[in-house]
Amino acid sequence: MSFNGEFVQIAVKRIYNWAKTEQWRYTLGFFAMGSSCSNHLGIPPPKGPNHVGCTDFMMDHTAQGSFFRLYYPCQETEITEKPDWVPNMEYFYGLADFMKINRTWSEKIFEYLFGSYKIPAYMDAPFKSSEKCPVVIFSHGLGAFRTLYSAICVELASQGFIVASVEHRDESASATFYFHEKTEPEPTQENQPKSPLASDRDGLLREWMYYRALKHGEREFPLRNKQVKQRADECILALDKLTQMNSGVAVQNVLQTPFDYTTLENSMDLCRTAVIGHSFGGATVIESLCKEVKFKCGVALDAWMVPLDDEIFPRVKQPIFFINSEKFQWAGNISRMKKLDCTVIDRKMITIRGTVHQSFPDFTFLTGNWIGKLMKLKGEIDPELAIDLSNKATLAFLQRHLRLEKDFNRWDPLIDGKDENLIPGTNVILLPSSL
Repeated sequence: MSFNGEFVQIAVKRIYNWAKTEQWRYTLGFFAMGSSCSNHLGIPPPKGPNHVGCTDFMMDHTAQGSFFRLYYPCQETEITEKPDWVPNMEYFYGLADFMKINRTWSEKIFEYLFGSYKIPAYMDAPFKSSEKCPVVIFSHGLGAFRTLYSAICVELASQGFIVASVEHRDESASATFYFHEKTEPEPTQENQPKSPLASDRDGLLREWMYYRALKHGEREFPLRNKQVKQRADECILALDKLTQMNSGVAVQNVLQTPFDYTTLENSMDLCRTAVIGHSFGGATVIESLCKEVKFKCGVALDAWMVPLDDEIFPRVKQPIFFINSEKFQWAGNISRMKKLDCTVIDRKMITIRGTVHQSFPDFTFLTGNWIGKLMKLKGEIDPELAIDLSNKATLAFLQRHLRLEKDFNRWDPLIDGKDENLIPGTNVILLPSSL
């Protein structure tokens, strides 16, 4: 469903209105942290045996091109630079638009709460892996963007995967950008700092694309159905671009990062590819599996099934793993997941106790108990425990269906919900009429 939902919009508006008062500077820090006894806030570091690097790729500067954050195993490096969690201020603007609050004040709030956080990976570090890496394409939720699920992506990369976290251009991201060609000379100023993501020497100008809200009286399904089809195409395009790099085909990264993409030649095991996504990204997983058989399996995190056509369900032939939160799902949504049940194809479902819809994106690690629970960014369970259970269950499922020679099968019981913090299947009661 929506990245934060209607309740969170109301909660943020309350914080926004309060933040305009004189008191906010003195008390915002306390509420952000929750209390002096709160755990240290920050995105948890990966637990796998590999160091993790990341870089951004944009192939084709137009809105029809492919744009993703790539996470990968990297060399041990003396590089200390880690990327900002939110790479540009425009993403804060996009989040404000998505939540329907004023940009100016929300920028101050978001910058104060989240502006200092870093992703636990090394930007543009050299790639290194002792074996070919299986590949995961990751799809974000509605109102999110490519960097907001770094806890999941860095963990997969630390375990030996190459992960492309797509930034969707279907107007479902809170913000994204592309480039267009200059039509006339732009005024320049000496000593003006240039953005590291700009590509001025090629005569290109950055164009921002923001979240597109439903218009008054507009039905949701036609828009979301159109978007999920584009999202699936963007996941497939990202896989195609990785396939080109793996084959040694010369590609142009419009962003001109220092990462040497030629080191990715013959680095990927493209017979072992999967697609993973959260919420709207979970629906994107199902659509992508239907459209592209190169994806061998999919993991849908708290999937929002509304955007999907019923007709695609019998056409999906790959294994699917639904990992749900305890507080988000409802009978109608679960019943649509159940339409994918199959006696001859592995279809699994578990629910993590004490979780909310936002237990999967990184926001859950970056807010203390007061704001986290007010905004429904935190559930009752420790967020690191919740994401650890999700990641381990995911890895076990990927080993099973990508036929990996790893030790992730030690977490096989989690696939069947065998843990005190898991519910096999769903906690939602399904009436016969909903099936």
